[in-house]
Amino acid sequence: MDLTDKKLLALLQKNADLPLSEISRRIGISTTPCWNRIKKLEERGIIKHKVSVLDKVKAGFPVTVFLSITVSNHNSDWYTRFEEAVVKHGQIMEVHRLTGSSVDYLLKIIAKSIEDYDVFQQKLIAEIQFTSMASSISLKEIKSSHAIPL
Repeated sequence: MDLTDKKLLALLQKNADLPLSEISRRIGISTTPCWNRIKKLEERGIIKHKVSVLDKVKAGFPVTVFLSITVSNHNSDWYTRFEEAVVKHGQIMEVHRLTGSSVDYLLKIIAKSIEDYDVFQQKLIAEIQFTSMASSISLKEIKSSHAIPL
């Protein structure tokens, strides 16, 4: 990636809805080379998706919970079932496998209410074998960004 690609990506991360003419004007190249660069970045997998980022509170999901899961059995069958379980639930926004602590997995979950989260957690308990589970409720989101610093 050269400097022009980085400028292009930084601009698209802020607003992917800009017209091509405006994008090309802002990065200082004509529209055809700009379009070609965007397509190459998509083909290379650097641009993965173009999405609309919603306000989760206004969309009816004001509660964010970080669920820590510790497991004792890390075999491939368990992992396959775990992956299937977490992928099918839209309320699970992120899943991370961790190292360096007693927690094996950290899930970011959104919910309509604490009661809604409790019902959801009971579903997970029925679907996932684990050693321990702990929920941490976010009191305030201080920063949330999808932009990678280029």
